[in-house]
Amino acid sequence: MYNILVVDDEQAIANAIEVYLKNQNYNVFKAYDGLEAVEVFKKEDIHLVLMDVMMPRMDGTAATLKIREISTVPIIILSAKSENTDKILGLNIGADDYITKPFDPLELLARVNSNLRRYTRYRQADEVDRDTLQIGGIELNDTYKRLLVDGEPVKITPLEYKILYLLMSNPDRVFSIHDIYEKVWQEPAYNPDTVTVHIRRIREKIEINPKEPKYLKVVWGIGYKFQK
Repeated sequence: MYNILVVDDEQAIANAIEVYLKNQNYNVFKAYDGLEAVEVFKKEDIHLVLMDVMMPRMDGTAATLKIREISTVPIIILSAKSENTDKILGLNIGADDYITKPFDPLELLARVNSNLRRYTRYRQADEVDRDTLQIGGIELNDTYKRLLVDGEPVKITPLEYKILYLLMSNPDRVFSIHDIYEKVWQEPAYNPDTVTVHIRRIREKIEINPKEPKYLKVVWGIGYKFQK
């Protein structure tokens, strides 16, 4: 369930918006001035803000700037001002959308839904990017434990994955066989020769010519590295 913060000094408007949003199964928090809005935002896990402009103590412009210092969640300005200069100001200070009062409830809900979809896609893409290692044509996604070679999925065992993830996370760093064994198996290197077997199998899966590897290189007398 998405949490939406409704900020408006007119309680009747805030209550009406709350009804519209709850009918769409959104969870609603309310604030009646900008200062209270910032306090609520810091305490709760808010996914979208509906922000009035003209309010006591701290107006919507100042509150939007404060929220933008700590978050990129969608902020939709609600304002009785319909001049283009007011809309441009709202967007320039960090708002994502602008709705003029009085507004159609259906338009409000459509804007809320649209901004939440866009933000959700952005966050999901960002999370995938942060969990993905890519060097050349080799891509490793830690969220889905997935290996892609030149865009094609390749089956890999859990131990092979852990070895590859260790080396790709530290490109060009040389790991000895003992280092790899202890970090992957999480125990002293009782049987380090097994690392060599797994390295050979990984090369067969990611290299065009495993005998002349492009990525998974041996450093003679020291160990292995994943070359950028």
